Amino acid sequence: MTTETTTALPPVHFWAVEDLRGLDFDPLLDRLLREEPVSRIQLPNGEGYAWLVTRYDDVKFVTSDPRFSRKAVIGRPITRLAPHFVPMADAVGFADPPEHTRLRKVVARAFTAKAMARLRSSAQEFIDGLLDEMERQGPPADLMQSLNIPFPVAMMCELMGVPSCDRDQVAEWSRTLISAAHGREASERANAELGTYFSTLLDIRAEDPREDVAGVLRAAVDRDELTLAEAVGLAVLLQVGGSHAVPNNSANMVYALLTHPRHLDRLRTEPELVPQAVDELLRYIPHRNAVGLSRIAMEEVEVGGVRIPEGDAVYVSYLAANRDPEVFPDPHTLDFDRSYNPHVSFGHGPHYCPGAMLARMESEVVVSTLWERLPGLRLAVPEEEIRWQRGALIRGPVSLPVTW
Repeated sequence: MTTETTTALPPVHFWAVEDLRGLDFDPLLDRLLREEPVSRIQLPNGEGYAWLVTRYDDVKFVTSDPRFSRKAVIGRPITRLAPHFVPMADAVGFADPPEHTRLRKVVARAFTAKAMARLRSSAQEFIDGLLDEMERQGPPADLMQSLNIPFPVAMMCELMGVPSCDRDQVAEWSRTLISAAHGREASERANAELGTYFSTLLDIRAEDPREDVAGVLRAAVDRDELTLAEAVGLAVLLQVGGSHAVPNNSANMVYALLTHPRHLDRLRTEPELVPQAVDELLRYIPHRNAVGLSRIAMEEVEVGGVRIPEGDAVYVSYLAANRDPEVFPDPHTLDFDRSYNPHVSFGHGPHYCPGAMLARMESEVVVSTLWERLPGLRLAVPEEEIRWQRGALIRGPVSLPVTW
């Protein structure tokens, strides 16, 4: 934080958020981080402008200071990338402490270290089965369809309690909800259908208790710790995040390794480096487009020497914070020797991602298993022919053709 205070409002930058390829870092984010770390932006949907905070320390300040509210966002047509708000109004994504603390406490019961250890053996078994099928069919293969989509979707559904017969439908609702390309009406319909599905699943758990997330949420409803609407909102948010973000993130990791052969060779000779390498890949890969949910300044607050007026919307960019040279030397370089790596890829503050342990575990299993099973794995097409999703909030390849 600086001591000088800027009184004149900065210009508003229209952020078109173009569809970028692979590991390309958004040029506007790069420029604002260097030249205007607390700026004003306008996104393709919604109304007006919002502040954008990009420096690491400022991002951590905004995301942990109670004067910035998520709840105050509800009902306001704030400028944004998507044509809709992904979480339901009762979801933890729009809650502030102490209400958020109450909701988060329930979710934490499902994401314990014990639960993750139990799920890891299932994860290894499932990914081995997927790779067995890939080897039976022989090369080439689309890794997105063969592994990167079905693996984390299955893991998230198992954690949530979604039966295997419903997984394809739940995954389709999740993809539609999270993508701006389908249009607002389709996204809102998917949101409602997914909410109805989890409402029914929670009713089933009332008669058939289990130690999955649906069971944890149902038990919390029965103890009056959550309303049914809150529990459903949490279920939707967790399912969508785990079913959409991790497939793309893990595919991005595989793509990064396939296009950085020296890094890949090192992991193959130093498998003990995988956890540290996964953390660096999480920091380095620009895993989303634009920004997530905003906050509202509940009073005038100074951030990075700039006074943000009461009532203004504020976004933070975790992607930009992960490239702050004051924290990460040579930030645009993928460096597996970066032992100090306090990245914020899972967020920061009260809204830190509850599924961080699960996402890390899944990524480690993918990275450590792929080349152990298929040591000759490589891209089946030239790098420039890889197609990337368009209009998506979370960035990832449409397909990832590989051979071995």
